Amino acid sequence: MQAYRKLKAAQLLRYPADAMRGKTVIVTGANCGIGKALAGELLKLRARVIMACRDRRGAEEAAEDLRKQAGPEQGEVVVKHLDLASLKSVRAFCEEIKAEESRIDVLINNAGVYQCPYTKTEEGFEMQLGVNHLGHFLLTHLLLDLLKASAPSRIVVVSSKLYKYGSINFDDLNSEAKYDKAFCYSQSKLANLLFTLQLARELQGTAVTVNALTPGIVRTSLGRHVQIPLLAKPLFYLASRVFFKSPLEGAQTPLYLACSPEVEGVSGKCFANCEEEELMAKATDEEAAKRLWDLSSRMVGLAD
Repeated sequence: MQAYRKLKAAQLLRYPADAMRGKTVIVTGANCGIGKALAGELLKLRARVIMACRDRRGAEEAAEDLRKQAGPEQGEVVVKHLDLASLKSVRAFCEEIKAEESRIDVLINNAGVYQCPYTKTEEGFEMQLGVNHLGHFLLTHLLLDLLKASAPSRIVVVSSKLYKYGSINFDDLNSEAKYDKAFCYSQSKLANLLFTLQLARELQGTAVTVNALTPGIVRTSLGRHVQIPLLAKPLFYLASRVFFKSPLEGAQTPLYLACSPEVEGVSGKCFANCEEEELMAKATDEEAAKRLWDLSSRMVGLAD
């Protein structure tokens, strides 16, 4: 069967036209970048796509854009407000989903912030840890019962190869003593991988799988806080066109993990370019994963 055949050049995937018909998929941060490209591809495969976004107006515009691109035979797109920097917003979103949706087939934890100046979430967490890890940690927990009821179902976690430069600073997880924006991003992306590892263990026997991925360097607005000297900007732009992936190319691996029969039953792994990726030891440390899980549970109010 060639329906899911990988095309080597850009690693684009081909699918049966109605591969996701009847399936409901939540994509966080779906109004731009990888998230938007991913939502568009899922819509073409006739999924019911819930775009969970902080900027509701931007998401409505993106949804309209995707509907136009998807053609006459398409799924359904729904826009919902979700601010991962507010646990109150996460809880409200989940209550709404549970009240309105009968099933969730795939949850894609895609949204993220990158190397932003030091700011805190509504609950006082360092922003990158709060949005990239803790917000998604709570979101996933609150939707687990619905995911289990919809099994076989999948959870997809978008991490980054920059996890390699991070470590979990258990003594100052919230970066109160010192803030290094690059380290904090890497720490949050390592946290994504350790969360995936522990969640896979917790979900054994449920027919709900969870896998992470590293999309590579993609041309998105994620790097908006990175300062590039004015004179270097044209060169950087040119290099990004040549060497960086497009959002559509960056969306291929999460799409593969959401749709492909090849990964049915696979859990607790990390993928890059639609193939399993070998991780550094710190990302497969079961003791650190459990410790972070317990601490995160307390931080988001799931445990005392």
